[in-house]
Amino acid sequence: MGRPRGFDEAEVVRSAAKLFATRTYDGTSVDDLVSHLGVHRNSLYKTFGSKRGLYLAALKWSLDHEVAGLAERVTAAGGQAEETHDILAEAVTGPALDLVLLAAVERAPVDAEVARLVGEAFTALDRAVDATARAAGNGDATATPVAATALLIGLRARSRSGTTDADTTRAGAALAPRLSRP
Repeated sequence: MGRPRGFDEAEVVRSAAKLFATRTYDGTSVDDLVSHLGVHRNSLYKTFGSKRGLYLAALKWSLDHEVAGLAERVTAAGGQAEETHDILAEAVTGPALDLVLLAAVERAPVDAEVARLVGEAFTALDRAVDATARAAGNGDATATPVAATALLIGLRARSRSGTTDADTTRAGAALAPRLSRP
């Protein structure tokens, strides 16, 4: 029987998700992971197999907790204007979409498994937006959810690039009425 693990695997995955969401996959070395996570290199390899294995675990955690949580909140808003606006504003200015955004532009084009996971995340957001728009009586176009998800991701990218909060808030405010009822 081997030695028990000296770290909490779930906490390491959460912390890795945050690191990858700020530095990207290619911008994070194994040395960075070891230093940031406080886990020995051999333990990382034994548990996750590779840097990519840890990245996939972190991406899945982000999708299951951050993106799915956002989708659930959007759906639960049921088309209520103020609540929908607040949820979208938080998504645009907060970190919940960061890892999926970076995964979409950095890893998905070169890694089929990442592309599949990113596609699933976008589909979950599309469905949440569609449910909210339908609850508000605005489910008139099948392209609206895809366009709204694309706008949401684009607004988050703008926010990360330094666009002022006022700009992203105005853009989010323009989106909210399409998905909500007064």
